[in-house]
Amino acid sequence: MEELARDSISLLVPDVDTDGSGLSSFGAVCIMLKTTLGAGLLNFPWAFNKAGGVYTSIAVEMVSLIFLISGLVMLGYASSITKESTYQGVVKKLCGPSIGRLCEICYIVNIFIISVAFLQVVEDQAGKLCDYFYMNEAMTDGNGTPKHWYTDHKFALFVICAVIILPLSVPKEITFQKYTSLLGTLAATYLAVAVIIKYYLKKDEIIFREVPQTSRISSWASMFSVVPTICFGFQCHEASVAIYTSMKNKKLSNWILVSVLSMFFCLLIYSLTGAYGYLTFGADVAADILMSYPGNDVVIIIGRLLFGISIITIYPIMLLLGRSVLNEVWLTYKRKYAVISEWYETFVRITLTVSWILVTMLIAMFVPDISEVISLVGGISAFFIYIFPGLCLVCAMQTEPVSPKIRNCWIVWGSISIICGAFIFGQSTTIAVMELFLRK
Repeated sequence: MEELARDSISLLVPDVDTDGSGLSSFGAVCIMLKTTLGAGLLNFPWAFNKAGGVYTSIAVEMVSLIFLISGLVMLGYASSITKESTYQGVVKKLCGPSIGRLCEICYIVNIFIISVAFLQVVEDQAGKLCDYFYMNEAMTDGNGTPKHWYTDHKFALFVICAVIILPLSVPKEITFQKYTSLLGTLAATYLAVAVIIKYYLKKDEIIFREVPQTSRISSWASMFSVVPTICFGFQCHEASVAIYTSMKNKKLSNWILVSVLSMFFCLLIYSLTGAYGYLTFGADVAADILMSYPGNDVVIIIGRLLFGISIITIYPIMLLLGRSVLNEVWLTYKRKYAVISEWYETFVRITLTVSWILVTMLIAMFVPDISEVISLVGGISAFFIYIFPGLCLVCAMQTEPVSPKIRNCWIVWGSISIICGAFIFGQSTTIAVMELFLRK
């Protein structure tokens, strides 16, 4: 797993020398941004609407930011005292093998659901692009041509998975990511700027429809409904340990600075997109903001293509991380009973790759929209952002030579983080499952 973590860092940034001088603070901020900014941005305007408006959502974001930064700092501190370079390694060493195994299970489930979310976004954008080309064809014919089977968004997703994603995911190493890692950040920044510009260009035409006041404040649940989107959008904690251990300057104060700068920049991008997207469409905003815009808008088409391409190139990394854990567990088990040949390792890798893509594709095809997936991902992300960092801090305080007053303070803060994470996981997962079944 350590080698995998190092490889993932080198994939994100091509000029990182993980065996030499290390990563600069600026480089660390860049990797954090690349890891954080992505598909979660699409859901923020919808989350702002569901939470009851701009002010409520930003207030929840600011409170969440304290825990987001705190989680990163706790993980950096835990890594510095354990000398481990992976998230799972830190948790296992401080909290014991049982919690370490739970961490690995959550890691697999989290990556799997993120993969579903990515394909859901690809399907949505492919559907809009198919509609655009069909509309142009219908206008050219002038006969109102019926839709062809090959313009269906499910078929488009199948073709993308079979022709593009599968060949990119099968190889043991995916070094092409060295040249595409900036696409996610570029797509997120482009979309934020586009949403703001679109708001001001159409400000006079906007008919803003608010959520009724009674439904806004009738329940705390509506206010906390933005939390899963925040957890999904700001999710970079799994990679944070590998990033920290790759840095040249590993002082905790420097890591705090890196964490604060990266999280505040992400907060700016997410808040601007969420606020202006919500102000543009009000209660009519779609779970994927790009789906709220017309299919023939050139500026938005560019955004669709950027997000689609970035996700198509990021998906193989998600698959690689999940496949590596499953592959390691299976081959370790098989080696107890037989000698593993290179041919068998290749067979297992291809089987896992095809199975992963097939299952995530089928789920993405039949999930109503991305909001349900993000609610589930946000709930599981609470383990990595709140629960495991809190557990690491509490366990570290049992052995670290600190004064009783400091020890008690950190144990209390770690416990608060664990309790908040448990609440977010329970609430987000329950609501996501209930909404999924109520829609059927």
